[in-house]
Amino acid sequence: MAGEVAEQKKSSVNILTTTNVKPRKPLGKKECQLVTFDLPYLGFYYNQKLLIYKGGEAEFERVVENLKDSLGLVLEDFHQLAGNLGKDEDGVFKVVYDDNMDGVEVLVATTEELAVEDLTAEEGTTKFKELIPYNGVLNLEGLHKPLLVVQFTKLKNGVALGCAFNHAILDGISTWHFMSSWAGVCRGSTSISVPPFLERTKARNTRVKLNISQPSDAPEHAKSAANGDMAAKVDPPLREKVFKFSESAIDQIKSKVNAPQSEMSKPFSTFQSLSAHVWHAITRARQLKPEDYTVFTVFADCRKRVQPPMPESYFGNLIQAIFTVTAAGLLLANPPKFGAAMIQKAIDMHDSKAIDARNKEWESNPIIFQYKDAGANCVAVGSSPRFKVYDIDFGWGEPESVRSGSNNRFDGMVYLYPGKIGGRSIDVEISLEANAMERLEKDNEFLMEV
Repeated sequence: MAGEVAEQKKSSVNILTTTNVKPRKPLGKKECQLVTFDLPYLGFYYNQKLLIYKGGEAEFERVVENLKDSLGLVLEDFHQLAGNLGKDEDGVFKVVYDDNMDGVEVLVATTEELAVEDLTAEEGTTKFKELIPYNGVLNLEGLHKPLLVVQFTKLKNGVALGCAFNHAILDGISTWHFMSSWAGVCRGSTSISVPPFLERTKARNTRVKLNISQPSDAPEHAKSAANGDMAAKVDPPLREKVFKFSESAIDQIKSKVNAPQSEMSKPFSTFQSLSAHVWHAITRARQLKPEDYTVFTVFADCRKRVQPPMPESYFGNLIQAIFTVTAAGLLLANPPKFGAAMIQKAIDMHDSKAIDARNKEWESNPIIFQYKDAGANCVAVGSSPRFKVYDIDFGWGEPESVRSGSNNRFDGMVYLYPGKIGGRSIDVEISLEANAMERLEKDNEFLMEV
């Protein structure tokens, strides 16, 4: 207890209140089975997002009340976020909402030490840990914890909004659909423009029984075959950094990967070009042996790939990890288009048949992996520069910065966001072993105009 008190004294952020917000009107009991696309994320941590705003601090109490009121209204449509995970009598996971449940947990906090500029200048995530709830909380714990926790923190000259979403019930597209709907209501809309499509069993209706109910049932030693006995090894210290690529730099990267382009070949997209650029650079920075394998992983949206296709407003996880692998020497001996072509092929081949085959394989032997079980020497890309994160305006302007929290980070994890400066600029958040990060920071071929 004394240790906890000492820890609180060291904290620069003071939690003022902890309350709960539920849908404004009674909805009764609602249940929805989790499907094969959702279940692998039970062993991941809550997905954390931090939005940093300038302004709003002078009227902080009114701002908080508006945020809470609008949250109650938007939860009438997004009621699953106000529920809990559950299991039926057969051991099949579901998301359950009932009017008797607590709803979304809301923390209100203040700090006299942090300004907006301190947070926008932060390259890592150390300063974010007190601003985003649920550090190190597994999604599986949604059986007895809220599925969404938000923290409003009054800064010296702004407001920080930290959110922790249970990744077992929604992906990035659903996250930002909810956030934009919430912001619209907070700005004065009386309803949301695009209601969420909540019938996730339309995408997959296989009932998968999982015999897990405690965090220890999703063990940290659950490893993919590629990782072998690496569980016993201590993870190296990581560093995080945001590399900001201007529109001009993105265009240069894309032009370089696409030139020379034969008439028969399909052009590489911005995503494929940037991904190849990042994969090359991280592989160089790691100083791998030529024969070492390196894996590139992308979490692809399957809404338009499944049969029948699902609407963009599908609420849940409708993503799958797509892997491609090659030897480090082969990747680096070739121009970037070699890596881009591998990524492009893996994405193009991931059609409804491939998705169905992957689901059937997992359903026949369901394994809950750790968030970092993405393969050897992996570069894994999450989030998307297509997410309109800078449109999330609650009434006092657009965010100054949007960042991911410290959860679900490992050596080689990459998050992509649109650049704050607009246009086709892209921010690339990279977590990397410290020595490799030092080399990446000095790699002029990678940095372009950063």
